[in-house]
Amino acid sequence: MSATQSQIDEFIIESNDQKRTVDASTSIVTFDYYEDIFSPTITAIAKISNSNESIAPGNSQGEADGYKQSIYNGLPLRGGERVTVKIGANSETNVDLDFSNSSDYLYVSSITDVISESQREFFTLHLTSREAITNETTRVSKRYGSETSIDTSVKKILKDVLKTKKFTDESIERSVNNYGFIGNLRKPFTVLIWLASKAVPAISKDSTAGFVFYQTKDGFNFRSIDSLLSQKSKATYMYTDASEQYDTENNKISNNFKILKYTTDKNQNLIENLKLGTYSSYRIFFNPLDFTFTDPEKGLFKLSDYVNNATNLGDKLKLPKLTSGSGKDLGDAPTRIFTSVLDVGTLSKETKGEKGKEENASPEKYQSQSVMRYNILFTQTLSMIVPLNSNLKAGDIITCNFPKISSGDKGQVDDEQSGLYMIKELCHHYDTESSYTSMKLVRDTFGTNVKARKE
Repeated sequence: MSATQSQIDEFIIESNDQKRTVDASTSIVTFDYYEDIFSPTITAIAKISNSNESIAPGNSQGEADGYKQSIYNGLPLRGGERVTVKIGANSETNVDLDFSNSSDYLYVSSITDVISESQREFFTLHLTSREAITNETTRVSKRYGSETSIDTSVKKILKDVLKTKKFTDESIERSVNNYGFIGNLRKPFTVLIWLASKAVPAISKDSTAGFVFYQTKDGFNFRSIDSLLSQKSKATYMYTDASEQYDTENNKISNNFKILKYTTDKNQNLIENLKLGTYSSYRIFFNPLDFTFTDPEKGLFKLSDYVNNATNLGDKLKLPKLTSGSGKDLGDAPTRIFTSVLDVGTLSKETKGEKGKEENASPEKYQSQSVMRYNILFTQTLSMIVPLNSNLKAGDIITCNFPKISSGDKGQVDDEQSGLYMIKELCHHYDTESSYTSMKLVRDTFGTNVKARKE
């Protein structure tokens, strides 16, 4: 996991008519691969510098005919081409970045920065998964019954609409609530992200709604934030000024898990959270069946009623007091009012959940919870660069240790900033000289009071 160069073994571009291919592996200047828990598809960007003698244009039978040309016009590149990518690991502990199987091919979504010279050309290929293209050409039109759990509907849309098998029972987490809806000819990704905001994880028993739908190199994931935060730490990184770092686990000097660079992008945004109703809100819903409104006693949402059942990466969340000497904090004062019409009466009057008859994925239960969960997740955000670790994926938990800024012992760890973080997004970067992983990390609370979780 060092910053040394990785070998690009394959970068084969196939023409849209599937009659010509070219291997551009030796022409790659940089290759960046991206994942994000708030993105339904993986993406990649390849910068290519290429000579004018790469490919011979084909005749009507697809046979080579004429002088060799550049890739851009000789293939030609017009978008939608299939690309096979395989980048070898640069250490024994790293894994290959492999999109060489037929089900994993990447596709050209756009070509930018095209510069043509007499003997050389430069261009940038933007790549994405096949499902990103399918998402734009299909629609969700079926009715999904109110007796069906949300995770079951997610699997059906992935299999029947997106026509993909890139998921497992473990990657699609079970939701405790059912939900009946009609696709209304919306795009699959739109529906799946919409369903994620309504799903309540079975592990938290109606306490912390909020899922994310995203893709990694291993496939699609429909996971609750609670279950993601419950994972064990995949790696431990240390920020130090020392030129060499000692790896205590393997009893040798190694910089594999050294933080090369980091910045704190955000450290709480209190006013924004108050505007969004993160800590406390009031909910008013209208039932079109019996023309009633939410019971006032049920309308109040307070973070304190749910936070003890939630999984945190650090210490429990502590809110400022309303006033000096007050026994109440910001979680006791509603700062946002949610209004909506209950989704009942169209498909059925109610849905049968694990607790009996309930409204159709009632927003009384999930809406304020999901707003709380999504926003608290971004209490602290860091940007960090480390030596390449191709084992890491978006959604993984890692441990970061930062030194305490003090006139005392320089080896002390800052207990407030150090601790567990979740990878919101990452980029595996490869170029002609080095390879590294850059990440945006998030966590919901501060401190290291939660015992580190290791594989």
